[in-house]
Amino acid sequence: MIYWLLFFEFFKIGLFAIGGGAVTIPFLFDLSEKYGWFSTAELTDMIAVSESTPGPLGVNMATFAGFQTAGILGGIIATFGLVLPSVIIIILISKLLKQFSQNEHAQTLLSSIRPGVLALIIFAGWQIARISIVDIKTTIIFVIFTTLIYFYKKSPIFYILLSATVGIILKL
Repeated sequence: MIYWLLFFEFFKIGLFAIGGGAVTIPFLFDLSEKYGWFSTAELTDMIAVSESTPGPLGVNMATFAGFQTAGILGGIIATFGLVLPSVIIIILISKLLKQFSQNEHAQTLLSSIRPGVLALIIFAGWQIARISIVDIKTTIIFVIFTTLIYFYKKSPIFYILLSATVGIILKL
């Protein structure tokens, strides 16, 4: 039963997480509250690890959440459930690509989805900030890193390694 539930829940996430891995985060917060498969603190750790490892954020998080819930098979099933809608949709779109590229209604639909996707990404960022910025030390780190990222356009890898180093030094 748990495997079917994992597949179904991650299939829904994969179906509606338009805009990339960060959009999966609000759905995962919902799963955390709905099923208790992982705590919000564990979810925050999942996000950090998923962002730091190779591969798409959503896939990494689905694999980790499935593994956390039901072991190796759970990780495989959750990942498959998350990816399957994209595979189906890409196959369908590739068959209809010429029609969509010229269709005014399709272009309007895609344009109207963008603000909703942005809202989901902002909400995900807000949820992560609420859990991660808990005291003056984490607030200062947030402000410093936001400033650094804004003014110094370095690779994300640089900032991930720098933040990991700061976290180790400050024992966060």
